[in-house]
Amino acid sequence: MAKTTIRRDFLKSSLAAAGSAGLGMMPAGAASPSTFQTSPSSSPAGPLPIKKGVLVDMLPKQLSYADRFKLAREVGFEALQVNTTPDPKEADEIKEAAASAGIRIDSIMNMDHWKYPLSSADPAVVEKSLEGMRTSLNNAKLWGAKYVLLVPGVVNAQTSYRDAWNRSQVQIKKLIPLAEQLQVVIALEEVWNKFLLSPIEFAIYVDQFQSPWIKVWFDVGNVVLYGYPQDWIRTLGPRIVDMHVKDFKRLEDGYRWVNLGDGDVDWPEVRKALAEIGYSGTVITELEGGDEAYLRDLSQRFDRLVMGKA
Repeated sequence: MAKTTIRRDFLKSSLAAAGSAGLGMMPAGAASPSTFQTSPSSSPAGPLPIKKGVLVDMLPKQLSYADRFKLAREVGFEALQVNTTPDPKEADEIKEAAASAGIRIDSIMNMDHWKYPLSSADPAVVEKSLEGMRTSLNNAKLWGAKYVLLVPGVVNAQTSYRDAWNRSQVQIKKLIPLAEQLQVVIALEEVWNKFLLSPIEFAIYVDQFQSPWIKVWFDVGNVVLYGYPQDWIRTLGPRIVDMHVKDFKRLEDGYRWVNLGDGDVDWPEVRKALAEIGYSGTVITELEGGDEAYLRDLSQRFDRLVMGKA
C-alpha cells in the first residue's frame, strides 16, 4: 500500500494461531498437500522471464505523472503499480501518462483495506472497504491492469482469527461478480496483519473461494521474519499471479527494511523457486522512493538478484 509505514508496521504476535482457524474449516475440494509445489530442482539456466515493475509511490512525487512514468521507463521498469484513484480526472491523467511513457499499468494497490478492513464487525466499515475495492477494480479496467491487490482481513483485539477468516470470505465473495465482469483478478496478500501466517493456510483460504478471480499476491520480504520466501513460493505455486520484492535485515535490536541485496533474502533460492513454479508475471519493487540515480541502481539490482542476469 502507498503508506509503507502502515504496511510495514510490525505487529508482534504469536504464530500459534496459524494452524487453528483455517484448517478446521476446510471443505471438500479445498487444497490438500498434493496440490502444493514442494520438490526443489536445479537452478534456472538463464534469466527468469519476468517483467520488472515499480510502485508509483517510489517515483519522485514532485514530478507530474507524465514525468514520473517517463522516468520509470527510462531507468528500466516495464510496469507500474498505481494506487486506487477515485477522482475520474486524475484517473484519466494517469491513463494518458502511462500511454505517453510507453509503460504498462500492471496492477492497483487498493487503499482502503487497512483503515476499513473487510473483517470488521461494523457494516459501515465493511461497506467503505467494499466501495474502495469497487473503485480499484474499475480503475484496473480503465487502465488495462490485470490485478488489484487486497489485504483480506486484519486480526486485532476486536477481531478473532476465526472471525477474520469467515467475515472476509463472505465479503470477498460479493466482489467476485464485478471482478469477473471487468476481467480483473483480486490478488490477496499477507502483510503482517496477524492473518494467513503460513503458506499452507494461505493456499487453503484462497482455494475455498473456488474462483479463478481470487488468487495470491506474494511479497518476498513480508515472510522473512517467520519463514522462507522460497518455501512460500513453492507451496502457493500457480496461485501466485503478481509479486512485491523488498529485502529484510535482522539486527541485534530488531530489524529494518533494506535495498535489494542488502538483507537476508536468499535471492538465488527465490529465483530457483520462481523457475520451478513457472512464474512469468510481473514483480513490483516496493521500497523507499528516491531520485533517478537511486531508481537506476535499483533497476540494476533487480536485474541481477531477481531476474538472474549476469
